[in-house]
Amino acid sequence: MNALEREIAEEIAAGGPIGLDRFMALALSHPRYGYYMTRDPFGLAGDFITAPEVSQIFGELLGLLAGITWQMLGEPKRVALVELGPGRGTLMADALRAARALPGFIASLELHMVEMSPVLQQAQAESLKGSGMRAQWHASIESLPEDCPLIVLANEFFDAIPVRQFQRRDGEWRERLVGIAPDGKLGLGLGAPVPGLKLEAPDEAVFETSPISLEIMKHLAKRIVAQGGMALAIDYGHARFGFGETLQAVRQHAFSPVLADAGEADITAHVDFSALSIAARRSGAAVHPVITQASLLERLGIRHRAEILKAKAENPEEIDLAVERLAGTGPQAMGLLFKALAITSPGLAPPPGFDAPDPRLAAQKED
Repeated sequence: MNALEREIAEEIAAGGPIGLDRFMALALSHPRYGYYMTRDPFGLAGDFITAPEVSQIFGELLGLLAGITWQMLGEPKRVALVELGPGRGTLMADALRAARALPGFIASLELHMVEMSPVLQQAQAESLKGSGMRAQWHASIESLPEDCPLIVLANEFFDAIPVRQFQRRDGEWRERLVGIAPDGKLGLGLGAPVPGLKLEAPDEAVFETSPISLEIMKHLAKRIVAQGGMALAIDYGHARFGFGETLQAVRQHAFSPVLADAGEADITAHVDFSALSIAARRSGAAVHPVITQASLLERLGIRHRAEILKAKAENPEEIDLAVERLAGTGPQAMGLLFKALAITSPGLAPPPGFDAPDPRLAAQKED
């Protein structure tokens, strides 16, 4: 066992098995040993690559989307541009560069980054040096400004929020818990029946949920209703509710056992966009239909922007490969696997890209 696993084992020995949400929170965010607190995990040298690292076009298109949203809001004199889980700051640096096409937007915005990792805060500050913008960092969304509209970008943020899992056994739902296995390592088991969980499903079905994600979305939605604005979430996930477990760990670009090497691997779960949509709608926000990343980027003009960049590029084929990775519909591309959800203040028109249903989702069979 490593140092974090020993600490988790001690907690289990003192208080009994813990939920997967508690394990996930410790593995990712422990102040001394947590995965995100101790390293920069992005890029080829890290454990995984996100869309902003694939191509500058991704961040540029979201920057223009944010600027157009500001126009739709009536061009307020102050607006908070917020990113949740900003990674290295690559997305925001690209977004701000593109947003300079709207000088009034740049003049009005305040930049806010929600990031608890000191390692990543430093990387973000470095990425933003050339933007001319001064960012404010927040450990949580609660401290975001309350006196101006919010434009919130959340790319691959919700997939890292802890989840709980429940398994149907002998007609009753039991929570999956992390305990100590007979071999002395961390292992999964089932807790006592949960009488309040009333979902019809066959035995051995798994119900996965992220209460923390729903609370975050409720808070954002209430803020946007009160202050005006928009929140955009893009993530690996599903647009329709379904049973099944999706928790996975990735280390050095390969899958790893979830309970092995706590704090040394990224742990994520597929985002339930239907649950996020319900949470936002119940909080009063206008919720626009979920669409695929492929449809969003194509509607925002990814191929047009690619042609402009290719005209000046030494290796234009690399741009084509990046576009295919981001917006392609093949099994190795991100276009169908990633979904996008936009919520806005009531009465605001749909943000760019969300003004029509996505025929790809209607045709796609969801897991």
